Amino acid sequence: MIYYKMNKIKNLIIFGTRPEAIKMAPLVKAFIKESKIFDTKVCITAQHREMLDQVLYFFGITPDYDLDLMKPDQNLYSLTADIIVSLKPVLEDYKPDFVFVHGDTTTTMAASLAAFYFGAKVCHIEAGLRTFNKLSPFPEEINRSIAGRICDYHFSPTEVSKQNLRDENINENSILVTGNTVIDALKFSANKVTSNDFKDQEIEELKNTINDSKKLILVTGHRRENHGLGFQNICEALRIIAQDNDDVQIIYPVHLNPNVQKPVYKLLKNINNIKLITPLSYPAFVWLMNKSYLIITDSGGVQEEAPSLGKPVLVMRETTERPEAVAAGTVLLVGTDTNKIIDETLKLLKNNDFYESMSRLHNPYGDGTACEKIVQFIINLSNC
Repeated sequence: MIYYKMNKIKNLIIFGTRPEAIKMAPLVKAFIKESKIFDTKVCITAQHREMLDQVLYFFGITPDYDLDLMKPDQNLYSLTADIIVSLKPVLEDYKPDFVFVHGDTTTTMAASLAAFYFGAKVCHIEAGLRTFNKLSPFPEEINRSIAGRICDYHFSPTEVSKQNLRDENINENSILVTGNTVIDALKFSANKVTSNDFKDQEIEELKNTINDSKKLILVTGHRRENHGLGFQNICEALRIIAQDNDDVQIIYPVHLNPNVQKPVYKLLKNINNIKLITPLSYPAFVWLMNKSYLIITDSGGVQEEAPSLGKPVLVMRETTERPEAVAAGTVLLVGTDTNKIIDETLKLLKNNDFYESMSRLHNPYGDGTACEKIVQFIINLSNC
């Protein structure tokens, strides 16, 4: 017979952006599945409003607390202050035992601090990622470093991220290597969007956009450090790749930031085999990743997800907090160097052996059981 405590363990899971929601959704579901042990509530800051709501709907999650903090012309100063102040009544109302935050957003950093002020145990999902350059990525590197100092328990995706925390004198007993929860989310999502009974208007529109006779290159980009000359170089590389390779189709969901939209539409809008589209919902993006031949991105999450789908990734950044992918060979850093982006893309398009060597490699970010490991750790910790 399993003994359960009379009082359930109270978990508060806090997130605010679409990437956080994707990676926290399977954890929410995993804790809810163990409802005899846990009382679990979700709080969103809505740092990204519309994109966040799409993910919540897809995973069937209804927030218990919605701070709705997104404002026009929002800045890091006001957002950080608003999150901390707005979380105080939530924490005092629910009185959680554990607060779970994710990754490296402003929500993560501010929520960690608010939970610490309240006195809850703070748990960091995707802990220990580092570039060791506080300006790259900005402000994410500092956000996750601050969270790392505050948090009581650290759920690291890999041994490398665990070692980063040990090097910062974090107690090894408070660190658990789990793999990344994004793989848990991807396994659920890829099965769902490719099932016959799943209907989605965006996916139907994508089917009409894609030319199946061409090799599909999926491009995403949004990093602040690439604004300006970086995006101009990226667009120049994409222009040359498209114009010199008629058997290729580039699909680019363009981020809404004007610093991204301006150079992209100026340099790429009139090229026949480049399709510039609006940002996609998460299920449509998973479907498009699965259809792609290769992916060119500056996203952190895509570096983790794409290898599980067998898709090589070229990363348009000079540094990455995911060195495991580089070491495993599933991604290549190309920065914003026009010639390097072109050369590595052509190598993947023309050299089948090289392509296969990347697409068949093992994903270093786990097997989709990260959430199970986290739940079991909290159960053991609480002597349930």
